[in-house]
Amino acid sequence: MFKDNEKRAAVDVINSSNIIVKETKIVGDVETQGNIRIEGHVKGNITTKAKIVVGDSALIEGNIFAAEAEISGEIKGEIKCSQILMLKNSCKIYGNILTTKLVIEQGASFNGQCKMGTLEEIKGASKNTENGQLKKPEKEAVQY
Repeated sequence: MFKDNEKRAAVDVINSSNIIVKETKIVGDVETQGNIRIEGHVKGNITTKAKIVVGDSALIEGNIFAAEAEISGEIKGEIKCSQILMLKNSCKIYGNILTTKLVIEQGASFNGQCKMGTLEEIKGASKNTENGQLKKPEKEAVQY
C-alpha cells in the first residue's frame, strides 16, 4: 500500500514545476527533482533532474546542472545538460557548456568552451575542470 503511494509521490515530484518569478532574488543553491522556470535572479548553482527554463528577464550567476535546458536569459557560469540544451535568440552565456545535443538560435550569444558528446563523455569532461573551468586542450585547434 505504501509503495504505491511512494511511487505516486515520486511521479508527482518529477512532474511538478517550480517558478522563480521576475522580482525574486535567491542567494544560494537551488535543487529540485522537477521542472523549474526562472525569471528572477539566482546567485548560486541550480540542479534538476528534469528541465530548466531560463526566461528573458533571468540572471543566473552560478552553474546549471539539468537533463534539459532552454535558455533565454543571462547565465554567468557553466551549463551541463545530459540531454538537450536550447539557446534562444535573446540568451547571453558567459561560461562553458557540456551537453549531448545543442540547438542555437540566430542571435544567441555564447562566450566559452563547448563539449558535446555522450553522457559518459560529458561526465569524463567534467573531470577535466580546474576551478570550475574546462582545462585548455593540450593541442591548439586548427583554424580554417
